[in-house]
Amino acid sequence: MTKKLIVVGENIHCTRIYKVGGNFARKLDDGRYGVIYGGKSDSRTLIIPEPFQKTADWANGKIKHCAVAVWQGMYGSEADKAAAIDYLQFLAARQEASDASFLDLNVDEFSTDIEERCRAIRWVAQVVQAKSRLPLSIDSSNPAILKAGLEACDQSRARPMVNSVSLERQEAIAVAATFKAVVIASAAGEKDLPSNTEQRLANIARLMPMLRAAGLTDEAIYVDPLVFPIATDSNNAQSFLESVTAIRREYGARIHVSGGLSNVSFGMPNRKLINQVFTWMAVEAGADSGILDPLQMNSKILSAVDTTTEPFGLAKALLTGEDLFGADYIMAHREGRLGGE
Repeated sequence: MTKKLIVVGENIHCTRIYKVGGNFARKLDDGRYGVIYGGKSDSRTLIIPEPFQKTADWANGKIKHCAVAVWQGMYGSEADKAAAIDYLQFLAARQEASDASFLDLNVDEFSTDIEERCRAIRWVAQVVQAKSRLPLSIDSSNPAILKAGLEACDQSRARPMVNSVSLERQEAIAVAATFKAVVIASAAGEKDLPSNTEQRLANIARLMPMLRAAGLTDEAIYVDPLVFPIATDSNNAQSFLESVTAIRREYGARIHVSGGLSNVSFGMPNRKLINQVFTWMAVEAGADSGILDPLQMNSKILSAVDTTTEPFGLAKALLTGEDLFGADYIMAHREGRLGGE
């Protein structure tokens, strides 16, 4: 497979978590805690401030590392601010080097204060753009945050992206049109999420006229039929793939088809394998994009996927529902037959 995959790099999100005490977030020799990054030959540290050590996440052994960077960048000392900038730019540079097409920024879980989040998205956008030439994807459920992020986007590079618009986020369509942004067009309904292929297609059919009325052409639309975890329903992957094929058939070659493809593996072992096989299957079905970690999946990795291996076959059977409840896949994982994470 040599198809180009448009990757919306998902790694600069305030939802992203490291395990406290693991390889990337641990106690330092001086008693403080830090996020460790940069690699063995260039190890660097972003200090985790005390307010993060008093949260429910911390009590559960977790730390939102991008949120740490944003906090230190906005409120830390000069040294901590410099480290925060370096950390976010490190994340951006790695994704760009791994052939991401957009860098997705999300600060929705940084705080509950809208104005603070607006300041945060502006700051993150400026920091990331100082290092990377990639266009940004502004990811938020709030129109004010979308607007703040888009205002900070460098319009001299490729068009920015809004992630996302939908029947429940119709205000975001006008925001995207004002800034001439491309859009992730979600299949979410006005009050709930679709539970099957038919509901996905019906919601998209209602949304498309709104997008076109706002001046968005097919090339500016990335339809997202929505990916739900295979662990909660064995039909979730197959329903998404059926929707991809139907969307491609209905709307033609110029429209893009994308989605949060890594969502499919939540709750399962060896997520990287599942994500790579699912992305391969999605592209075969007609997708040309994905909201992904480009270090785990990009065009080069996609073209190198070996469909003849046992791990590929087991993951594919899981995703198609042939391996009902994932019994064969989980047994193979326990026996060490799936390879490393």
